[in-house]
Amino acid sequence: MIDAALLDGERFRTTDGEIAIINLNSARLRSWSRFHQDPQRPGAAETVMEHEQLTAQFVGDVSALARMESLAEQLAQSEASSMRASLIHAQVASALHRFSDARHYLAQARVGGAAHEDIKRILLSVDQACGTNLEEVLDERRSIAAKSGRLEDLVALGGLLADLGDFNEAEETLRQALRRYQDVSPFPVAWVCFQLGMLWGELVPEPQLGWAAQWYQKAIVCLPCYVRARVHLAEICLTQGRVDEAESILRPAIACGDPEVAWKLADVLKFSGRAAEAEQHLETARSTFEKLLTRHLLAFADHGAEFYAGSGNDAHRAIELARVNVANRPTLRSLAQAHAIALSAGDTDTALELHVVATRRWGAIPAFGSSRFAQCA
Repeated sequence: MIDAALLDGERFRTTDGEIAIINLNSARLRSWSRFHQDPQRPGAAETVMEHEQLTAQFVGDVSALARMESLAEQLAQSEASSMRASLIHAQVASALHRFSDARHYLAQARVGGAAHEDIKRILLSVDQACGTNLEEVLDERRSIAAKSGRLEDLVALGGLLADLGDFNEAEETLRQALRRYQDVSPFPVAWVCFQLGMLWGELVPEPQLGWAAQWYQKAIVCLPCYVRARVHLAEICLTQGRVDEAESILRPAIACGDPEVAWKLADVLKFSGRAAEAEQHLETARSTFEKLLTRHLLAFADHGAEFYAGSGNDAHRAIELARVNVANRPTLRSLAQAHAIALSAGDTDTALELHVVATRRWGAIPAFGSSRFAQCA
């Protein structure tokens, strides 16, 4: 067991993160075995999906996405028209950011008699990811979190509050999720710590990198393999000139295959003057991004756009991918990203177009009106 502490001094205990990952991988393989023995067994496909989502989220194993697709395809072969298969398809589509497909499968599930709560749970996530019906989603999120008090419901509410620019309530909601947590699994704790890192490091108008770094560090203490937390913490270290520390944070994650690790390591190596080694990792990142974009375009369009706008050094490709992302989910964040990329590339026509779209869609949101869009006003 390891101790994890909140910044205000509260403490609780979670299972060692490395042991938790070993247990997750064993459980994942067992769940696949049970599914292959009897795909129609109640709960078999759902358990596989849960394990693969955890693997993708925390281990950075991008192949988990392909395994999710395989799960949905195999389930469809055994019970093509069932509401259960439709719900799994909807979950997979949502995980891959194919939100239009997810809505289609949810409609099928509804016709097939799926429980309203099961449909609503997925639909809320889809609407939130797409920036659709957010006032209704917020009301639902508040109601669900108040009734259940569960960590996952509080985190979903906190994430939405942050998207809407209510950063103080978002932080308090995420801290409340930690305070109420009574289990020993490190995954939820690491997840909340990462969300708090994102809040302080990327979402608030004036980022507080010191606070963000502390939360990312806590996520890694809980779960050493947490690739996304390592990438974000390494970025802060590099920004602050702590190059050796950034490299030491990234090195343990390079084997996972996530292109962001290779990309950020290339940045670190270039900064430290190791140009040849940096170029090798940059090529690995570029090659891996293109493979993933070929297979899972919508899932990686935003990260691909960020890569090509920066170290990938291809403004045309960056704008192309940013537009794909905006078309798929015209959220304030995706519009801000596309707008910034267009400005950086000197494409003022595209930047102005995006500014108009953002103003029409998000002008009433508190987070709107930041300097990210002011340059086109």
